[in-house]
Amino acid sequence: MHEPGNTTQWHKIDPGDLEVGLITTVVAGGRALAISRTAEGWGALDNHCPHQGGPLGDGEIDDRGWVICPWHGYEYDPATGAPPAGYGDNASCFAIEEREDGLYVELPVMEDRPSIMDQMVDVMTDWGVDTVFGMVGHSNLGLAEALQHAEEDGRLRYFGIRHEGAAAFAASGYAKLTGKPAACFAIAGPGATNLLTGLWDAKVDRVPILALTGQVNTQVLGPGAFQEIPTAAAFEAVSEWSQTVLVAENASELMALALKHAIVKRDVAHLIFPDDTQNLPGLDDPPPRPSEGRLSTVGITPPQAELDRAVAMLETAERPVIIVGNGARPFRDEIIALAEKIDAPVLSTFKAKGIIPDDHPLGTGPLGRSGTPISAGIMGLADVLLVFGASFSNHTGISKKKPTIQVDFDRMMLGKFHPVDVPVWGEIGVTCGLLAERLTPRDRPEVLADVADRKARWRTEKARRAELVDPQGRMHPAKLFEVMGRVVPEDVVMPVDVGNNTYSYGHYFETRPGQDVIMSGYLGSIGFSFPAALGAWAATRGARKVVSISGDGGFGQYLADFTTAVKYEMDITHVLLNNDELGKISREQIGAYRPVWQTSLVNPNFADFARNCGGEGFRVTDPDDLEEALTAAIAVKGKPSLVEVIVSARDV
Repeated sequence: MHEPGNTTQWHKIDPGDLEVGLITTVVAGGRALAISRTAEGWGALDNHCPHQGGPLGDGEIDDRGWVICPWHGYEYDPATGAPPAGYGDNASCFAIEEREDGLYVELPVMEDRPSIMDQMVDVMTDWGVDTVFGMVGHSNLGLAEALQHAEEDGRLRYFGIRHEGAAAFAASGYAKLTGKPAACFAIAGPGATNLLTGLWDAKVDRVPILALTGQVNTQVLGPGAFQEIPTAAAFEAVSEWSQTVLVAENASELMALALKHAIVKRDVAHLIFPDDTQNLPGLDDPPPRPSEGRLSTVGITPPQAELDRAVAMLETAERPVIIVGNGARPFRDEIIALAEKIDAPVLSTFKAKGIIPDDHPLGTGPLGRSGTPISAGIMGLADVLLVFGASFSNHTGISKKKPTIQVDFDRMMLGKFHPVDVPVWGEIGVTCGLLAERLTPRDRPEVLADVADRKARWRTEKARRAELVDPQGRMHPAKLFEVMGRVVPEDVVMPVDVGNNTYSYGHYFETRPGQDVIMSGYLGSIGFSFPAALGAWAATRGARKVVSISGDGGFGQYLADFTTAVKYEMDITHVLLNNDELGKISREQIGAYRPVWQTSLVNPNFADFARNCGGEGFRVTDPDDLEEALTAAIAVKGKPSLVEVIVSARDV
């Protein structure tokens, strides 16, 4: 922040050809000035109206000679800043001189001093938050300046988005890929409420996120000021922890506590910044608030009795299977090593797609509505289920009738919806390693042969579907995902949206080693994938290719933020399945014996849209053109690309 010092300096200013009776705004010495010209001469006032901050330079001089504030009509003498008799507001005025070489104004020399916002952002970056997505506005300018300082110092990267909902989804995508929190940033009122959907996505999928919202001045809180909402109450359900910042004395600790809650609870932490608080000076010597000593290890070793029971069940099992949920994503190597030791097929929830590659001999793909018949059949033959990091969602359909060992570091998740035979409280990586040490190596050639046979039959069926066209001549989605499986990079990050495209991706796309899939799991929010791609790109800084997938309905939710990717030169490739309708909803209406109603969409040419925004666009109607278009789009550097694929509305 800038504070006036005890010395002054004359600054030459250029008000242009300002005529008598007019007023304008100039910037000099680090401040905006309202420069007026009257018959009596020149005047220089602080541009900031002392009433509510209206820009005096945007006002006018009335026929009585008063400067009139454009916001509320307050009156000030253009030379002295004095109001009419009986009023107490005085605008700051400055000496002004007309010299031979131009016009000069005398201003206090502004001295830099860390603000309370700088103090808090220092703590935020010390805790490892290096990425912020948001929108700068009138009730978060002080915090925005502190973020600017941190970016100039190289401590964080700020991405200005077009809609605050995209900021929250981007932060959620960042966290889902890295396990670390990013921040999303908004003004009071509508900016804050626009964050809520993305924050709920992060909350129910249990990833850390830091929400930073402005608020109106404390002096007008309560009566119902412009853009005032009860922000704390609005965020109460979505945030694990929420506090309003009022003074510098505890500001550092509030930021540290926010991040501790986000990281440890894997949840939403929220800080509220009233506009006037953001202008307070920071402490001269703020107390350090490092993360060291505040975060313990997560490597929980399971109790011996539970581990013994799990080993005993697995040792006697003839057809054990391993089921991985998204909580197991950081431990793919340990899980694969365990599976290979005991020849246990690995099934996944849809959120965990890609933890074990589909081309692995023991990988069977996802279970459930977005899954494969391979996994469903293998689970049906199992005699023990070893479940890592899964939540037993009804969409996944993990059998409740099989003997089950469930491993999770969160005790609340163990047997949450129904009893399990052996609930094991432990970190998944640690528990995997201990099980691998104690279990006897097993060769199960008949199991491997069964998996291979089921895969072969499903691939034959997928190939048949890939050649189908609908009555309008549109290709089947299976064709798109068969080609994508060949051309996307080995280490690709793939944010996936909600809708028919999701089912098709789960059914038909086969992952390879090193590929990561992220999605809006429990919330199932349409529009997730492209903003999440912004977050994934920011997390990897372009070191990994990001290929996001959506339908036409999903991309339409946040298509303006394609320009965000252009602005920051993000070489994201977005694959858009265009069927001109909300296809999933049409299917649900048909399935419920209802008429198909209000699911059709009017779309632009999305490839043209991408090019108009400054990116690259490709439109594919012929399956023979898919590989060339996808390859070209993925090869684009320094800007985003979009591949619009005209597909049928059905995927079976």
